[in-house]
Amino acid sequence: MSTPTKIDLTGSNNDVARWIWKTLVPKSGPAAYVQPEVLRAIEKLRWEAQGNGNINWDDRFEMLVDFIETTLTSQACFSNETKESIRQDLDRLRNFLPPNALTDDSQIPQLPYVEDDLYDRLTDHLILFCRKHPELIAYSPNPQQYR
Repeated sequence: MSTPTKIDLTGSNNDVARWIWKTLVPKSGPAAYVQPEVLRAIEKLRWEAQGNGNINWDDRFEMLVDFIETTLTSQACFSNETKESIRQDLDRLRNFLPPNALTDDSQIPQLPYVEDDLYDRLTDHLILFCRKHPELIAYSPNPQQYR
């Protein structure tokens, strides 16, 4: 079966994201196209926070955040307000208190972000970009990225 040249935009944002994941995100390693690579990066960040409390966080996770930010905020289909919202969400993912550094309950809001809303919002932004640009955009993975 050959790789499609366009994203199937049928259905809800969730339907489109699921199609991208199942069709274009490889079982391991980076995707061959920008759109599924952004989704892969979002899900890597979600998995690390929700599953591990960011205990494995390193500069490669920072690279994922930077990739999402650069890709989404450079798109003309987003308003300045949306671009700022994307930056704020990504800043929240970047700036967290490691769980082992927690000294009292007042710091709980600073722990790694584990609620789905932020990750879902980033995915919705990606799907809006896909709806404006359904043609797959070739991606050359950064050889330094092993996450």
